[in-house]
Amino acid sequence: MSVPDRVVAVVEPGALEDTRTAREVLERAAAARGVRAELLTPPDRAGLLAAVERAAAAGGELLLVPAGPGELDGAGLPLGASRVLRVDPGERAHDRSRCVRRHLRGRGLAGLRHAVDAWWAHATSPGDEHAYGPDPDQRALLRLPASPAPPAGHPVAVLVHGGYWRPHWEADTVELAALDLTARGLATWNVEHRRPGEHGWDATTADVAAALGALARLDAPLDLARVVLLGHSAGGQLVVRLAADVAADPAAPVRPALTVSLAGVLDLVTAHHRRLGEGAVAAALGGSPEEVPAVYAAASPRARVPIGSPLAVVCGHGDSPDLLDVARSFAAAAGRAGDDVVLVEGAGDHFAVVDPASALWPRIARLAARV
Repeated sequence: MSVPDRVVAVVEPGALEDTRTAREVLERAAAARGVRAELLTPPDRAGLLAAVERAAAAGGELLLVPAGPGELDGAGLPLGASRVLRVDPGERAHDRSRCVRRHLRGRGLAGLRHAVDAWWAHATSPGDEHAYGPDPDQRALLRLPASPAPPAGHPVAVLVHGGYWRPHWEADTVELAALDLTARGLATWNVEHRRPGEHGWDATTADVAAALGALARLDAPLDLARVVLLGHSAGGQLVVRLAADVAADPAAPVRPALTVSLAGVLDLVTAHHRRLGEGAVAAALGGSPEEVPAVYAAASPRARVPIGSPLAVVCGHGDSPDLLDVARSFAAAAGRAGDDVVLVEGAGDHFAVVDPASALWPRIARLAARV
């Protein structure tokens, strides 16, 4: 596959008061991927149309920072066959326009860095997107290793992203981890799901279970006896809870050989009382532990031990002290309850556990490769 040597971003007039910081973020992100960055900042509508046409002529995808909340399908832009990675630094409703492949919103200017990574991942290894339900967020991206499949099929890494269950954090945040695992010989299944703020907590829980079960229906050379679940941050809670549910369900079509919490929120009661994510737990679950105790009892991994299948708990020393404390406490409790659990600690912040360039990542990748 021929990979473009540059990423092009267009800033609509009025979207940013000053573009210097955006340019710096874009250029650093592009340099990290070994490509050049070009930021086009047209002064008016005519210049915007010319800039988009120029970027589209290069082919592939372009990054666009719009000035308003309107959907891009009705913006009259000369996109040709190009697709758009839309970046809104502030909060916006999800743009479901056909021309928009991914909408990164509410992440500030860091959204430009995430967009470059998403652009690069798609350019180098687009994978195959599969729907496991009717909602646009019920989808997962399958990537297969370049090497021939073993007789039993490729082992599978299922990735579930974090973001404190909020809608502006999506599966792109673990896409580089998925690429690295695919290069190491694992098929990867990067899961998107409905978020509780838009659909309710039960929808989120049901989606993660449905995405795992959907592996059994794929026409792909997969070894479903060698599945590893990896969840980052809030995704760590989701995968460990899922592992407990699967262990208790004799009819589950797919069972993890290993479940890995990557800086996971593994004790929801403690996370609520310490206000991790500024009240994110109660917002996601629909109330406090006192208001909805049954929801916490089912959802909190700490309340579910023994989980009933092998676990790895990973956290960086530079992460939130509360998440590190929760990781250690959960691992100890799971071990006392009889679970097969390993605790992995090391240098790194909250995102080092999904960064293939970090010191912690090789240890995580080795765990996944051993399933």
